[in-house]
Amino acid sequence: RLIGASVCSEDQDVLLATRQGRSLRFPVATVRVFQSRASTGVRGIALAEGDEVISMSLVDSGKGITTEEREGYLRQSRAQRQAENAAGSAGENGEEEATPAAEEAVAATLSQDRFDELKGKEEFVLTVASSGFGKRTSAYEYRVTGRGGKGVELMSLARGGEVVAAFPVLDNDQIMLVTDGGTLIRCPVDGIRIAGRATRGVRIVNVSEGERVVSAVRIGEDDASAENGTGNGDSHPETTVDKD
Repeated sequence: RLIGASVCSEDQDVLLATRQGRSLRFPVATVRVFQSRASTGVRGIALAEGDEVISMSLVDSGKGITTEEREGYLRQSRAQRQAENAAGSAGENGEEEATPAAEEAVAATLSQDRFDELKGKEEFVLTVASSGFGKRTSAYEYRVTGRGGKGVELMSLARGGEVVAAFPVLDNDQIMLVTDGGTLIRCPVDGIRIAGRATRGVRIVNVSEGERVVSAVRIGEDDASAENGTGNGDSHPETTVDKD
């Protein structure tokens, strides 16, 4: 079945996500242009038995960024977040705001200018599992490979769990989740922790025994503004849960 169609350009990459927690990223330019609109096309990802693609997203190709720079940026930004979290915890406990070890961890792998440049280009992919867990992951963590491979791990899943959504989000977006038990929850994206590609993430919604998240959609700032009937939509609404 068709799961996505988007207008793209050759300075973008395609990111495919599967229900069993695999992902593959490849350049748009490697997808051959076909003369026939009704052609089958080329293979994007090799699926395991019983698996299926659940989403197709487009992300910036990051041309001009080397693999070493991506890895250096990820190490540096991860260390920076850990140092900030440690400083926040220490401040709450009345301790010193930072430790020498934390400061050393943020020691520049990249120059500050280059780090800031990569940060400005960074995109985040939100992944949600049927168990109610989710996370934001830097698109830099999804390395570019050739088409047709088996891909890399998208998310750590509990036994019997499935990925229900994976798509790029912005800090001021909101998301809406729906479960098969009739529960609806809406929350701001910036409250969802940034975590590594192969992690489980954090619990976004509590599901009852036997209940599963079945759908997740992004609500952009423009959508929220239109819904509120204003030009300055509230990007941090209270979480609401409705259940019959």
